[in-house]
Amino acid sequence: MVRALDRYVFVEFWKIFVTTALGFPILVNIIDLTDNLDTYLGRHLSVGRIVLSYLYWLPDSMFMVLPAAVLFATVFAIGALTRHSEITAAKASGISFYRFIAPIFVGALLATVMGLLLGEVAPATNKKRLDILQANRVNISNDRYNFAYAADRGRVYKIGALHLLEPSVEGMVIERKGKGPDYPSYVITANSARYKPSTGWLLQRGAMHVIPDTLHNVTFSFDSLRDRHFTEAPKQLTLTQKAPADMGFRELGRFITSMERSGAEVNELRVERMLKIAIPITCVVILLFGAPLATSTQRGGAAYGVGLSLATTVIFLMLIQLTKGIGGKGMIPADLAAWLPSIIFGVVGVILFARVRT
Repeated sequence: MVRALDRYVFVEFWKIFVTTALGFPILVNIIDLTDNLDTYLGRHLSVGRIVLSYLYWLPDSMFMVLPAAVLFATVFAIGALTRHSEITAAKASGISFYRFIAPIFVGALLATVMGLLLGEVAPATNKKRLDILQANRVNISNDRYNFAYAADRGRVYKIGALHLLEPSVEGMVIERKGKGPDYPSYVITANSARYKPSTGWLLQRGAMHVIPDTLHNVTFSFDSLRDRHFTEAPKQLTLTQKAPADMGFRELGRFITSMERSGAEVNELRVERMLKIAIPITCVVILLFGAPLATSTQRGGAAYGVGLSLATTVIFLMLIQLTKGIGGKGMIPADLAAWLPSIIFGVVGVILFARVRT
């Protein structure tokens, strides 16, 4: 049952968590604005559009700091309760340390859910931000060769050569991952394609493979074909490709599958994809690590808590970058590379948590 003490502990944790989860991104936004304000004004962007672009950036910047926010909230909330002997009073009343911090565990679970949601929302808001800031750069060359383009609806274009002046494409493959007979996968190959602004793209001399399941492959040959979903103009195909951070978990998975089929190296992309789950889950793991350490913050007061939290955050972020590099090179499995920092902190956290005097 929820008691007044549970509400009190949860509110103390949540106030610090919200302040940190919003404060760090806002600080990052201010620093970025200071560095790029001249660039934005040079593009004749209004103040309102600049402010709106940073609002769209908040979900992405909040996503990475959620574990740090949970750590700060845990250390400062438990540290304050320890310094004021409230945990001692609770223990004297027969409430164990584990039961006392149960509301904080609930708060960490809510932070995990928030992180999973932000991981899916951030790609859409990042796209809006890039549109506002006009940050997509068009390739200054009139030709582009051997590239892949991640389109909407889980479609991926693999293009041998794109010519802007004509405009046309040589050697094209369109792939879409399906879900079964009702929404089958398909692969369209074409020797060439021509573009007209009035009618769009016309694919020429190719074949369409409809793949409802692993046992069937229905193939149609064509002299010409119009794909109503292939609506990207030639210049749009030359825009800077989406970064992994700008794709959702499923979209990035489809992109990885397509890139694997073309023989590309995808270990780094696999690590990025799994981090979209591992980082939110770390909010719970970091609680196990931070709660036992927080009981000793009365030794150094607030300065000790700040130092402890910052040091732990820096170590965690360094571990992520280290394991990402190792996993990207294929030295360890990509999924393990994404989870390794959480596993390390989790093991240490469980040991410390088990040794806390309850």
